[in-house]
Amino acid sequence: PGPNEASISARAHCIQTHRETAAMMFRVASVAFAASFAGAAGDSPVGKVLQLMSDLSAKILKEGEDAQKVYSEFAEWCEERSKQLSFEIKTGDGEVADLKATIAKEASDVASLEARLEQLASELSTDEADLKAAMHIRETEQAAFAASEKELSETVDTLQRAISIIEREMRKGGSAMLQLKNAAGLVQAMNALVHASAISTADARKITALVQSGGEDVGAPAGAVYESHSDNMVDTLTGLMEEAEEQLDAARKKETADTHAFEMLQQSLKDEIKYGQKEIDEAKAGIAGAGATKAKAEGDLGVTSKELAADVKSLGDLHHECMTKAEDFEA
Repeated sequence: PGPNEASISARAHCIQTHRETAAMMFRVASVAFAASFAGAAGDSPVGKVLQLMSDLSAKILKEGEDAQKVYSEFAEWCEERSKQLSFEIKTGDGEVADLKATIAKEASDVASLEARLEQLASELSTDEADLKAAMHIRETEQAAFAASEKELSETVDTLQRAISIIEREMRKGGSAMLQLKNAAGLVQAMNALVHASAISTADARKITALVQSGGEDVGAPAGAVYESHSDNMVDTLTGLMEEAEEQLDAARKKETADTHAFEMLQQSLKDEIKYGQKEIDEAKAGIAGAGATKAKAEGDLGVTSKELAADVKSLGDLHHECMTKAEDFEA
């Protein structure tokens, strides 16, 4: 029991013991006094006085017993009520401690989740920027490949047509072939084919530029030059065509590898973005949940603290009331 409860119980027990002892002594003295005069007094005035005193003594004893009973019941109520309030105060103290611990934990969780959310947002932004940059690079590479593929394909087609035309003229042995053999250089040879309507002016210019550049644009061996003999001319053009075909094949293989590498990177970044967004959603949900739990605990703490303060006050008032009545009864 608490100090108030023990004080009330001890005081009540002490008063009750004192009252019971005094009543017993008064009862014994009254009986003895009445008995000593009973035989002599009879119906005399003295006997009547003694009888009256005996009746008064009995009445006083009865009233004392009734008062003692009422006070005993009150003292018992004081003790029980004190126990009840003490238990409620102890329980309230525990609940307050638990609620404060919950509030502290949820506040810590919110702070931790907010820090994690900030980190996740930064990581997500980086992943999205990386994906955008990778897509831009891929678009640039695709455009460069498309232009290179178109140029190389046209080069191969042009060289194939020129070789076919020269070989055909060589088989025919006509005037165009004669002009080719008499040509002093590549320009005259191409002009001869153009005049013979064997090739277009555009094809002639392109082939002339390729041969004069030594095939550097398409990777032909350095120093490859035109010789006026048609056989050598076919060999030169065939070499340029093969180099162009090799470069076209290499460009296509590189484009396939680059596309595959980009798709792998793109999928990886998309997965990271998806998972990062999922973690962000979970962190936001966690913050909301922890915040709600914290808010509820704060509300409960306010109510519990108020009830605890009321119980403490009630116990103090009870102690004052019970001790005051005990002193009045004792007096």
